[in-house]
Amino acid sequence: MTDECFGHPRLAAIYDALDPDRRDLDAYVAMAREFGARRVLDIGCGTGVLALLLAERGVEVVGVDPAEASLDVARGKPGGERVRWIGGDATALPPLRVDLATMTGNAAQAVVDPGAWRKTLRGAYDALRPGGRFVFETRDPARRAWEEWNREASYRVTDIPGVGAVETWVELTDVTEPLVTFRWTYVFAADGQVLTSDSTLRFRGRREVEAQLAGEGYALEDVRDAPDRPGKEFVFVARRP
Repeated sequence: MTDECFGHPRLAAIYDALDPDRRDLDAYVAMAREFGARRVLDIGCGTGVLALLLAERGVEVVGVDPAEASLDVARGKPGGERVRWIGGDATALPPLRVDLATMTGNAAQAVVDPGAWRKTLRGAYDALRPGGRFVFETRDPARRAWEEWNREASYRVTDIPGVGAVETWVELTDVTEPLVTFRWTYVFAADGQVLTSDSTLRFRGRREVEAQLAGEGYALEDVRDAPDRPGKEFVFVARRP
């Protein structure tokens, strides 16, 4: 199932406004340039921020996401016609041969079922040309990021043009490692509507991910630090031999 923050049309429409600082994507744009990628598959592309950044630079991009509301937002953005948008996930892709596949933000951790994760790794592998790379990030479970996910630390009011003020905050609802479940609440001042979105992430350790990549035939090329969360995340760079 798609989390409401991505799948509900009203929440998808304000997603970018609530998270406007996407400097975390600079590293992915830089890696696409570093690897000379001319064709990119963005898995879990959401509202298409990375896909459009790459398309602006002349890269041929396919963005795939199961949330149609988010894809509708992506399609409607300037330059949206430059990207091929696909509803679904990496387990059922059309034939592709890309230079680079990406999963940014929480996309990799949102695949919580072990079987679905193996199929996602395999789907990305099959979409890559020989020598192509798969790059994704995942939070280091040893840093226990969820301990900072509470209303006191996250509460804010955002004034969104055409929408009005929106109150948001996050609260943990369950921690059963390696799974962490939390709920975002959204209150729209314009009409008082309250919406919630429940999400679960799977926190995988470095050795676990390395073994999973090897099991699907990848050659691990590098494990980098995330510039936006130094010391808190792993950025895996895996290659299809």
